[in-house]
Amino acid sequence: MEIKTLAVGPLETNCYIVSDEATREALIIDPGDEPDRIVDFAEGLKVRYIVLTHAHFDHAGAVPELKEATGALIALHPGERAAYFHVSEQAALWGFDAGAMPEPDVILAEGDEIKFGNASLRVLHTPGHSAGGICLLGEGAVFTGDTLFMGSVGRTDFTGGSPEQLRDSFRRLMGLPPETMVLPGHGPATTIGRERTGNILSGEV
Repeated sequence: MEIKTLAVGPLETNCYIVSDEATREALIIDPGDEPDRIVDFAEGLKVRYIVLTHAHFDHAGAVPELKEATGALIALHPGERAAYFHVSEQAALWGFDAGAMPEPDVILAEGDEIKFGNASLRVLHTPGHSAGGICLLGEGAVFTGDTLFMGSVGRTDFTGGSPEQLRDSFRRLMGLPPETMVLPGHGPATTIGRERTGNILSGEV
């Protein structure tokens, strides 16, 4: 599994292009902005899915353009549908522009496997930052969106947020092997082992 990371947009959201090296099939995780740049980084790949860890505008803003450019299937958790269809309104509140969102193609549930070529990622429902927030686990790495960052966790004061659910999601992630690479929605990569002792919620484990 090959992973390319791009920090996109004014909020520097980590967009990930994950591909199977043998078949060149790929998925894009959290394309928040700069669709042209993302398309350039995905050149030579067959993008099968656009997967949203959650539907805040800084993680979903480039979906319309990427859907048109790649024909990929849009996948998200049902708990994010309401937020997804209000991405343009979310963006406007922060002073940014975003287009109307196309209908999602795939509704994800806990335990689903998203397959691309010979690779796959498993869906973990990790609410707290948002009601339908998910993480994606595969091959020694977990893509955590805004659930878990290096040293911290996501905000819970947006619609659908819950401090209690976020603590539960944090504890669940801390049960992964310590060497698991954590690829968050913002900021640098880390590991589960580091976050067990170095995170603001470490005492919750």
